[in-house]
Amino acid sequence: MTNDNLRSSVVTQGVQRSPNRAMLRAVGFGDGDFTKAIVGIANGYSTITPCNMGLNQLALRAEAGARAAGAMPQLFGTITISDGISMGTEGMKYSLVSREVIADSIETVCNGQSMDGVLAVGGCDKNMPGAMIAIARMNIPAVFVYGGTIKPGHHNGRDLTVVSPFEAVGEYSAGKIDEEELMAVERKACPGAGSCGGMYTANTMSSAFEAMGMSLMYSSTMAAEDAEKADSAEKSAFVLVEAIKNQILPRQILTRKAFENAISVIMAVGGSTNAVLHLLAIAHAVGVELKLDDFETIRAKVPVLCDLKPSGRYVATDLHKAGGIPLVMKMLLEKGLLHGDALTVTGKTIAEQLADVPSEPAADQDVIRPWNNPLYAQGHLAILRGNLATEGAVAKISGVKTPGITGPARVFESEEECLKAIMAGKIQAGDVLIIRYEGPKGGPGMREMLAPTSALIGAGLGDQVGLITDGRFSGGTYGMVVGHVAPEAAVGGTIALVQENDSITIDARTRSLHLHVPDEELERRRSAWQPPKPRYTAGVLAKYAKLVSSSSVGAVTDLGL
Repeated sequence: MTNDNLRSSVVTQGVQRSPNRAMLRAVGFGDGDFTKAIVGIANGYSTITPCNMGLNQLALRAEAGARAAGAMPQLFGTITISDGISMGTEGMKYSLVSREVIADSIETVCNGQSMDGVLAVGGCDKNMPGAMIAIARMNIPAVFVYGGTIKPGHHNGRDLTVVSPFEAVGEYSAGKIDEEELMAVERKACPGAGSCGGMYTANTMSSAFEAMGMSLMYSSTMAAEDAEKADSAEKSAFVLVEAIKNQILPRQILTRKAFENAISVIMAVGGSTNAVLHLLAIAHAVGVELKLDDFETIRAKVPVLCDLKPSGRYVATDLHKAGGIPLVMKMLLEKGLLHGDALTVTGKTIAEQLADVPSEPAADQDVIRPWNNPLYAQGHLAILRGNLATEGAVAKISGVKTPGITGPARVFESEEECLKAIMAGKIQAGDVLIIRYEGPKGGPGMREMLAPTSALIGAGLGDQVGLITDGRFSGGTYGMVVGHVAPEAAVGGTIALVQENDSITIDARTRSLHLHVPDEELERRRSAWQPPKPRYTAGVLAKYAKLVSSSSVGAVTDLGL
């Protein structure tokens, strides 16, 4: 590699850069190191959450790999919050905000330090899209290393995940289990390090990044505590150094074809609704045109092949044993539903990477279903529209027995109000719950609604009650739920005009979301509506509320700047 290829030469070369080199010598550079690539290692390590508690080991292995490959690694930290711990509290408003903070922090360090490439190590949900937004903005050689999935907990012969205690709360409040059983589930649900174990948001986004070619094959479903995870982190560093030498740039990888590949894989594995929001945001950062309707187009073509939690039976480690994301990708490729000519960070195409992967799942497992016997004939993430969501809304329709419901609206101005009503037994079969003013601006921060949705499942109402919100849902959510309603309540969207006992229809078959109120009555309500005062007037949430865009375009904070 010649020094001409390195943008770090602006701080390492020339007499005038003697003070810069003096600083670099203090952190380990020697005379022969100033012509080497400087590789940033963005380390999301923290002991805040099990998702990130194992990341430092991976960052150190990546550091060793970069050094062995002839580069000069520099570690720096970036933040995380735990969705699982903040869920159901005011703190959850900071979750989606953290995506932007992570993106801004990685961009700030890599550009401020003139780094030649970046290896990002992340675990909890927003680490991945946050890192990828930064990577897309900067367009310097990059690779993403996922911290890995948690292994399942075990209780009474069944696998547990973090969603299990959420659902157990609903079972307890409905009188189905006692406190002793609730505590047993709580104690066994999260046995160690790693991100939440089903096909929830973290594992969905890691799978998407593998499909997009920004992470190494098989890496997205490895367990955090297994040796192969650290080995993969080290190998990722070698791949990154080669990408720097060959100037393989993110914008060569993150093309329209890569996004379509990611969506196909997300549909096939039954991934999280949050993937819609995050892929729209990454596409915005990289300048690729991607719309909500693109998800619907691909959904119609791609079946759900994997029987994974939350609505299915298995966890990510089971998917890994069955062949992982490469096997799913090969099945899609064989059916013409994956772009094999898309580039990966290795310099090889997707088709080249999948050349030796089997085309069919093994007969002795049922985690990945054969093409002629899918879990669902079409994808599970539906884009709904109607007078209640003129810009669109996102519904996860897997695991739902009845794809449509019409019922009376039960209106709540916050998640807490709704959960309180569920726990008190005030929700009846046939109700359609509205949780509003929880959108990107209104929350602000678009909280996830895992507590109420899990409580409904635990109470046995998951297939009998609809829930509509301008907030988000956890990757662990399933049932007749519709999120990301846009326009949101805080900007005067129709969801702000719904009144108690209004009739509402959710219909996944026709992909419609309709409020049965005459247009003239809606106009009367709209003229009387007043925007709420901002909930925050200083600090990060106030800044976010001021800048954030609609969820229909990814809830980004730099639209039109």
